[in-house]
Amino acid sequence: MTDLAFGGASIDGGLYTSVTGFAQQMPHFLNVLVSYWTDLGLSVFALLMLVGWWRARARLGGSTRRRLTRGEGRHTPAVQMAMALAVPVIVVLAYVVNDVVKSFFHEQRPCQTLHVVTVEPCPGIGDWSFPSNHSVIAASAAIALLLLDRRLGAIAIPAALLMGASRVWVGAHYPHDVLVGLIVGTLVAAVLMPLARRAAPLVDRVRETPLRPLVAAR
Repeated sequence: MTDLAFGGASIDGGLYTSVTGFAQQMPHFLNVLVSYWTDLGLSVFALLMLVGWWRARARLGGSTRRRLTRGEGRHTPAVQMAMALAVPVIVVLAYVVNDVVKSFFHEQRPCQTLHVVTVEPCPGIGDWSFPSNHSVIAASAAIALLLLDRRLGAIAIPAALLMGASRVWVGAHYPHDVLVGLIVGTLVAAVLMPLARRAAPLVDRVRETPLRPLVAAR
């Protein structure tokens, strides 16, 4: 165990204080918007997952009313559904992996160490900072969605970067917490998402059971 991951404030404490200081100079409404995003923005990824599942369900059900996107055309219908169902599972697994990493580094929140004024209240002592859970969740969801459907990924990738940036802006994390969180989430999704293709035969079997509405529209 270490008290500070990679030295904590000695890595990018100066950048952190610059960002949080800049945030204090911004209009109140902007900080309110950033706070809403950092607190509620993960729901956007949940919505994108739902859209990805809905599209895969329509395609596997044999719907021809909607033209396929270029991203969807890379996969057979069963593979696409298997990947769509895998996205939330991969996000949960990425969170678990990050929690394991976090257990090895007892890095205090920067707002606890540097005692700066922050946009949001500082998390309590013992709520470790490294790596950022929000960044891991956002990155794993974004990469998984990109591999599922490029158009969904085109929305999710910028959203994940904005989520990471917001964590520094509101004072919850050092920049390196966010960077490593994004890397962890990306790696987990990049490794596991291709494996989800192997579940396509299971999707075909489910299609022939009473659970069919889960994977096919009709």
